[in-house]
Order: sequence, then C-alpha cells, then structure tokens
Amino acid sequence: MMNRVAFVTGASRGIGRAIALKLCRAGFEIVVASPEVENNESVAGEIRACSGEAMTLNLDVTSPESVKEGFAKVIKDKTRVDVLVNNAGIARDGLAVRMKLADWQLVLKINLEGAFLCSQQALASMMRNRWGRIVNISSVVGQAGSVGQANYAASKAGLIGLTKSLAQEMGSRGITVNAIAPGYIDTDMTRGLPEELKQKMLASVPLGRMGTPEDIANAVKFLASEEASYITGHVLAVNGGMYM
Repeated sequence: MMNRVAFVTGASRGIGRAIALKLCRAGFEIVVASPEVENNESVAGEIRACSGEAMTLNLDVTSPESVKEGFAKVIKDKTRVDVLVNNAGIARDGLAVRMKLADWQLVLKINLEGAFLCSQQALASMMRNRWGRIVNISSVVGQAGSVGQANYAASKAGLIGLTKSLAQEMGSRGITVNAIAPGYIDTDMTRGLPEELKQKMLASVPLGRMGTPEDIANAVKFLASEEASYITGHVLAVNGGMYM
C-alpha cells in the first residue's frame, strides 16, 4: 500500500515542525507548507534525514489562489491528500477596547479562514478516496477565553465550530474531523511572553510543567491513525489540566 500523504500548514517551526517530523516517523509522506520558504526546506531536510519523503510548498493561507494552486501542485505530484493538519496561526494581542481592526482581521483570516480554505481543497481528494483525516489546531484560549486575546480566542473557538460542522457533513464519506486544544506550550510564541505572565500560567497547570510541541504532535499522530477511526467532531485538550 502506498504511504499516506499528510499536508501540514505552518510546518516551518514550533508545533507544525514537530507534527511534520512525528508523522514522517509514522510513515506518512509530508507536505511542509508555510510562507517561510527557507525554514520549509530545513524541515524537509530533517524529514529526509530520517528517511522520510517531503515536499515543500510556499503557502499563504490568506490567499484563496495560493491555497488552490498549492493543493493542485500536491495532487499533481502525490495524487492525493489523506491527512490535513490546519496548524498555521498567529497572535496579535491587545485589549479589545483598543484593538486595531487590522489585527482582528489578520488573526481571523490566518487562523480561521485559512483553515476553512485548506479544508475545502483537501476534502475534494479525501471524498474521492472515501478516507481522510482533518486535524485542526485550536487552543485552550478558544475554550476558556483570555484577557487581551479576543481575536485569537474568537479564531480558535471558530475552529472548534468548523470542526464539528465538517465532522457532521463528512462522516458518511469515511472522513473524520477533530480538533486539538493545546494549553501552555513551549514555543517561539510563548517564549516571548513576560516572565511574570509565564509563571502565572504555569501556576494554573496541575501537571506543573509547560507542554512541548511533541505533546501536541503525539495527539495529532493518534487522530491521524486508523486507531482513531471512530472519533470525529471531538476536541482533544492537551493542556496539562489547565482547563477542564
């Protein structure tokens, strides 16, 4: 049987990179998709070094044209997309009362609309093959809210709604759609936070540690596998107990 193809957005670093490497070790061919072309190549190099197959894609999820062209390239080269991981995301924090409209719009466009556009393109291939897995990377913030993150929280809560709707639409086609809601994870995004805030967040985690990108990648690997074939429309919290 040919290897399944996993398309990972935002795969150039952090959680996306960890997901790409984890799926590669599980036998998937990987499409490393992000606008960070040099980083894409470096992740693809790591995948090939562990004898996996990788294709890189300069992908801008805010552009319907870029998404359409990107998926067309992958289908031409690989003939299929079996797993889509919608991981691309940004934060532009600020109190709602003073938030610039541009910051609201950009976060929603990348985090939510980008996932919708990629899902639309991936589903065509999955429906043909009557098999597919979509895994949306949401956030604990989408479940619990967060001061100064109205845009980010709205986008991540929106991903949960998108997950549940697509799961209902696609169940009869053998396609599962699930979300993962990471808690406080050690990435570039969280390393830049003020020390005081980091300590406060850590104090709210019963397991007493930050999560790692690998913790999220392990959950993605499970949801992308045959073992998870009877799970759909689910939000898997990987947050150390931070929110229950």
